[in-house]
Amino acid sequence: MKFADNPGSVPTSLEQDSILHRMINRIRRSLELQDILTATVSEIRDFLATDRVMIYRFDTDGSGEVVAESIYEQRLPSLLGLHFPADDIPQTARELFVTAGQRSIVDVASGRIGVSPLASSNHESSQAENIAYRPVDACHLEYLQAMGVQSSLVVPILLCDLITPSQPPQLWGLLVSHHSQVRTILKRELKLVQQVSDQVAMAIAQSNLLNETRAQQRREAIINQINSLLHRQSVIQLQAALETAIAALGGTSGRLYIDIEQTKELYTSGEQPSLSDDLGYSILENHPVWQNWMSEYKPGDIAAITDIYKETRLRVVATAFQPTLIRGMLVMPLHYRQVLIGVITIFRLEFDSEILWAGRCEESKRQRLPQLSFDLWREQKKGQAPQWSTEEISLAQVIASDFSIAIHQKHTTQKLQAFNLDLKHQVQEQTAELEKTFLLTEVIKQVTQQIRSTLDLKTILQTIVKEVRFLLNSDRAIIYQITDDDGEVVVEELNGSWDSVLGIKMPLGCFPDEYARLFFRGRVRAINNVSAETMSACHREFLESLQVQANLIVPIKMTNQLWGLVIAHQCSSPRDWQDIEINLLQQLADQAAIAIQQAQLYAQSCLAEAEAKAKATQLEQALSQLHQTQTRLIQNEKMSSLGQLVAGVAHEINNPVNFIHGNLCHASEYTQQLLELLKLYQDHYPQPASKISETIEDIDLDFLLEDLPKIITSMQLGADRIRSIVLSLRNFSRLDEAECKPVDIHEGINNTLLILQHRLKPSPNFSGIEIVKDYGNLPLIECYAGQMNQVFMNIISNAIDALEESSLSGEISEANSITTNKNKSLCAVKEKTTQHPQIYISTKLSIDEYRLLIRIADNGSGMSQETKNKIFDPFFTTKSVGKGTGLGLAISYQIIVEKHNGILECISELGKGTEFWIEIPVKLANKTT
Repeated sequence: MKFADNPGSVPTSLEQDSILHRMINRIRRSLELQDILTATVSEIRDFLATDRVMIYRFDTDGSGEVVAESIYEQRLPSLLGLHFPADDIPQTARELFVTAGQRSIVDVASGRIGVSPLASSNHESSQAENIAYRPVDACHLEYLQAMGVQSSLVVPILLCDLITPSQPPQLWGLLVSHHSQVRTILKRELKLVQQVSDQVAMAIAQSNLLNETRAQQRREAIINQINSLLHRQSVIQLQAALETAIAALGGTSGRLYIDIEQTKELYTSGEQPSLSDDLGYSILENHPVWQNWMSEYKPGDIAAITDIYKETRLRVVATAFQPTLIRGMLVMPLHYRQVLIGVITIFRLEFDSEILWAGRCEESKRQRLPQLSFDLWREQKKGQAPQWSTEEISLAQVIASDFSIAIHQKHTTQKLQAFNLDLKHQVQEQTAELEKTFLLTEVIKQVTQQIRSTLDLKTILQTIVKEVRFLLNSDRAIIYQITDDDGEVVVEELNGSWDSVLGIKMPLGCFPDEYARLFFRGRVRAINNVSAETMSACHREFLESLQVQANLIVPIKMTNQLWGLVIAHQCSSPRDWQDIEINLLQQLADQAAIAIQQAQLYAQSCLAEAEAKAKATQLEQALSQLHQTQTRLIQNEKMSSLGQLVAGVAHEINNPVNFIHGNLCHASEYTQQLLELLKLYQDHYPQPASKISETIEDIDLDFLLEDLPKIITSMQLGADRIRSIVLSLRNFSRLDEAECKPVDIHEGINNTLLILQHRLKPSPNFSGIEIVKDYGNLPLIECYAGQMNQVFMNIISNAIDALEESSLSGEISEANSITTNKNKSLCAVKEKTTQHPQIYISTKLSIDEYRLLIRIADNGSGMSQETKNKIFDPFFTTKSVGKGTGLGLAISYQIIVEKHNGILECISELGKGTEFWIEIPVKLANKTT
């Protein structure tokens, strides 16, 4: 590849900006790294039309990998996923990529390389100057020839830190273009590729930032999950928390050893090391070597061991790991106030790795000979040691701190519980009763506050059964809701592995009406032993099926109904229910009734409010749709009436014009005969009477003989002109073509232009508008002709209005280039100047010839992004009052999109003109009226 200045057929700078804008839009469409890289190579290869474009990413060891690739028709072999050694790109070249932003283009045939450093750190400035040419290294040429490459382009991808922009950029990778033939690179192309590279670097930085944010969110979620297991449950879940920590840190197994005062506990998960009997210790953490090693660590320290067998301090205990595949180990000492109270150990297994290399090159020959083969070579490594990342070590520190606090709190709670137990045995019975009464009052207060803190019925009920089961220390607590026909268990709280009864209903006949009346009166039923209690056989069988041996039932009463029952189940054995327990459950049931009633009232009010809002929204939407439909119907009726009026006027004009046109030929013939007769008179009577001579002189007979045929001819042309206008009016109105049928689109556009001809002509204050047509070879298009003519009339009329306004303000843009590229504006604007107003109309078929593309552009002053976003909204107009309804483009959008299943888009910028893009199918799949 070579640099070149001659633009040839290369797009202009403005077109190139549009191409860049489109490419960037596709590249930045996703924040996922692989999507960004795939879109980049595809767009660059399409733009350069080369055989292969790839992105080469550097690894931490200096080697690199092809992470994205686009190849044209397999002209070059794929390198995707292959690694290249670090020596393939010299260190000096890497430094130039960073310090000078150097780009290089190699022409293998000529053996020359063009080097173009960036002009400045501002990549938006000129980027293709100061090009230095020199012969390329022979080793480099052989390297490229071995790859089948005759020309290459290399642009660095420099990654900047978005958080600290002052940091120098890092060389992330290379954007490489290969071609199997000689290829000239234009400066404009290099500039665009550099701009895309800058945008890709920004997209990569943003993707990395997104991944970091996601990692931080995952880390916080893990910490919260472990925190919940350790601190936010009634019973600390050390086993579950250990398994969560193992998964969070990417381990395969692990263990938690607790050694605090007289308490020694061990929790394990997954494969574990096993100490042999000759070591004298069954638990790894009790071995003196391990304990001495742990004593060296301070609070917050983490031991990240990649390979256990390379740790000299652990050689004695390393034998315990030999029967396993464990190789990596992350050790988290647990300290509380400088005291070691335990240790968490996370294990990782050894693994086998495979790297795909682009050919195999001996290390001894790496510096002397280029790589001549790029065939796939698999490098396999056995028994690899896993690495611990900085983020994992940081997360381990937080996890260790949470475990330390939780374990200490658990130990403190156990000590306190033991102390309270001893205290209860020491105090007198009366003091114990007073304390129970006081405790009952406090518990009722706390539970009341909890159930009153929310208005969600499900949360209230779940809180009640949770507190009931905890306070009564029962095996199961449930709430049984009674309905008109029957009832069922709506919430439950279990302690132990007892069967769940959620959703179970009592069999018919097992709950007599007498029970309901007694419960409604406030009866409490305490069954100490189900097998010894007097009850129906059906009731006893039902309780036994639920594994219940004793239960306590308290009703939940509303104002005039029995809402349900709060029930405590003892499943392990019979139980004597105490008065204080019955009193506690009664008071909780009373508070539950109040909370349930409030929750129901709140739910009803929310439902009523939601229904009211929904109805108001529906009414507002219906009113808006009715208003829009009414306005559109009025506009359509106006257009229909206008079409009928135009057709009627055309018909009335057509009759006299046809009469004149039909008699002009006879008048011309008669006039010619009279002139020939007059000539005969002159030939035979060259000396007429004096009075005839005077008359000949007065009427200037020679001029009359010469001018009269011209007048007849002019009258003939005028009549023809009137007939063509009448025909255009009739064709435009299309009263006879209300149905969808094949029509000539060009005829509709030309008829529209003919009707608007009076607005296109020059006037004393307006230079007139030039119509530039670029019609393609189109078949008949299946559409609603009258509606399509309405679209053309609206868009072209708006273009004329814009050009008239721009002409008055002197903001006509210079149309310096016209192209049919579907992704570029028809009028590429160079700068504002006083140029002749133009409307450019282009028609063509899509590549698959299934869709018609119509583009109408003007070189007016354009519009702002805010205005462009609203132009298709009903009633939006930028015209003064009385000059527009704001419905023309809205109806046009409806006609194109809804009636023809097409696309109507607007491309416009201030000072750069406006273009409307119309795309409809050549044949409508579903015809609507």
